[in-house]
Amino acid sequence: MTTGFERDRDDFARGAKAIVVLPDRGDSTRDADARLEETAGLAAAIGLDVTDRVAFRVRAPKPATLIGSGQVEQLAATARMEEAALVVFDASLTPVQQRNLETALEAKVIDRTGLILEIFGERAATAEGRLQVELAHLDYQAGRLVRSWTHLERQRGGFGFLGGPGETQIEADRRLIRDRMARLRRELEQVSRTRGLHRERRQRAPWPVIALVGYTNAGKSTLFNRLTGADVMAENLLFATLDPTLRQISLPGIDKAILSDTVGFVSDLPTQLVAAFKATLEEVVSADLLIHVRDIAHPDTEAQRTDVENVLTEIGVDAETPRIEAWNKLDLLDAERHEDILAEAARRSDVAAISALDGEGVDRLIAEVAELLTAGHRRYSITLDAADGAGAAWLHQHGEVLGHEVDGDHAHYEVRMAPADHDRFVRRNGGEG
Repeated sequence: MTTGFERDRDDFARGAKAIVVLPDRGDSTRDADARLEETAGLAAAIGLDVTDRVAFRVRAPKPATLIGSGQVEQLAATARMEEAALVVFDASLTPVQQRNLETALEAKVIDRTGLILEIFGERAATAEGRLQVELAHLDYQAGRLVRSWTHLERQRGGFGFLGGPGETQIEADRRLIRDRMARLRRELEQVSRTRGLHRERRQRAPWPVIALVGYTNAGKSTLFNRLTGADVMAENLLFATLDPTLRQISLPGIDKAILSDTVGFVSDLPTQLVAAFKATLEEVVSADLLIHVRDIAHPDTEAQRTDVENVLTEIGVDAETPRIEAWNKLDLLDAERHEDILAEAARRSDVAAISALDGEGVDRLIAEVAELLTAGHRRYSITLDAADGAGAAWLHQHGEVLGHEVDGDHAHYEVRMAPADHDRFVRRNGGEG
């Protein structure tokens, strides 16, 4: 059932005209046009109609408005001309800057953090995801309780991220917000404990866990669907996946592994979100292997790689965790670039060039993943009673049977498996193996 709040929120967000602004300090390795394109994509992800994109060179950030007074006047004129209800800054704004800009521009102003929080608020599908997003939003909103923007106040209700002064968080005092945040943290701690118990059970099995990581819209969910036959939402959309999805897959020499699809990363990922999504990201931290999916066709692919590696470090992923890069979206490259990428990937043992969309190179990726996961496996010669079908099935399930021959009442096997699995087999077989 659609609530009044949801209808009001849709009236404002869906199709509302917006301007994207990049305060360029000249200290970024990214191309300004690519940064504007990404921010416009983030705005489009929540249905905003981006009518203009503006980049301002900012040599010395102004404490009151970030950009200079002349730039503010120019932006106000553009906002009036475009009839923009929202101005999105690809930067972090202080509460004072946000309030002053809203007054000067006579439009709603939201910064990069607020925009990403808005997307997450709209996309979270599970109870856990909604808890995480609300905690992150409250943390962000705590310093923004006093707002001067009233233009659309009558149109808004509820507690939406793009809300006006009528929203619950603005009317609430800091104590109520702190109390709510404390309750959310307790609930998320319980989620984390439950997830930890599930993880411990998987580790006792033991099945290797493979986590897909990467920049948002790099194609993780498309690859996840191809590897698992699942139907996870996979669209050409920033942050299409928020809630983690786990599926069982088989690999050469590995009967069962767990593949995890995770939320995409982005440059300047809000610290509130990193903290709030800790329970979800623990799947990445504890993974046996990471597949870093990269959009190799994107002009900022190297910068995106750096952003992902920085987030992995921030959330505590061990630098020694095995990982492989899947250079995705070969299907978007021209013939010459396509051949160059294939040649470069072939020279590296930690890279597979693929198209998750049409399947090119995916078999090689699977083989490389299996090789990494079985790198510690050893070859064993095992003899069983020829009638021991359960024992033979166990060997096939937990190892790679390289050879098999029957000699009277005995069956001889050559098997590659993990030493831990061999020890389990020996225990199962009463000390013989």
